[in-house]
Amino acid sequence: MPSDLLWLLPLFLLAAMLYSSVGHGGASAYLAILVLAGYARPEIAPTVLILNILVTVTGFINYFRAGHFTPRLLWPFILASIPAAYLGGMISLSQQTFSGILGGALFIAGLRFILFTKPILPRPPVKPAWIYGIGLPVGLALGFLAGLIGIGGGIFLSPLLLLMGWADAKQTAAVSAAFIILNSLSGLAAHALNGTINPELAVPLGLTVLIGGQIGSWWGARKVPPKVLQQVLGVVLLVASLKMIHDLF
Repeated sequence: MPSDLLWLLPLFLLAAMLYSSVGHGGASAYLAILVLAGYARPEIAPTVLILNILVTVTGFINYFRAGHFTPRLLWPFILASIPAAYLGGMISLSQQTFSGILGGALFIAGLRFILFTKPILPRPPVKPAWIYGIGLPVGLALGFLAGLIGIGGGIFLSPLLLLMGWADAKQTAAVSAAFIILNSLSGLAAHALNGTINPELAVPLGLTVLIGGQIGSWWGARKVPPKVLQQVLGVVLLVASLKMIHDLF
């Protein structure tokens, strides 16, 4: 294992715990950590997606076992997002453009975790036609953006589900986890054509995020509301986003 990874392991462990507690994989945080540590994006994109998948699979299992998964909320978004994520993953971005998009995505995600701290109860069920009418075009856009950046897209889907009142916080976490897994697999298929997986990077980080993901998702799904974790994560994401945006100038 490269020696410069030793000081990164605690950061990855914490990121996996925080993200998995709300059903996310942590790709945006992993990308930010590695980019700020000096790694080139083409080198790390496939590895980050693998880490994302490992954490979200763990999280989905915990939320599914706890009875929070609602399949009807997943299908409208995922039907269009999977091919869109593949197309987005085929596009290569300059380092400056990538940093700008990722910085903006992290800023949005940070606001999401800070603002949505109170329990949100779902409204009465809406008609399937209404869900598909919104879900298909939104899923297309979210999938393409997720593949373009190299994440699963859950940081964009979660606030939408909460704002629309279609799911509560834990149902949102379960649906987001499934959404992230499928989009990450699609994006990984595209990124694998443009980059290679570095085992010296992927193996130690993979083991680390698996541990963090198991702890965080079990805690979030079964123990206590993730209010404090969401606020802490929001601050972390905002700081990371401002750092990346500042580096553009």
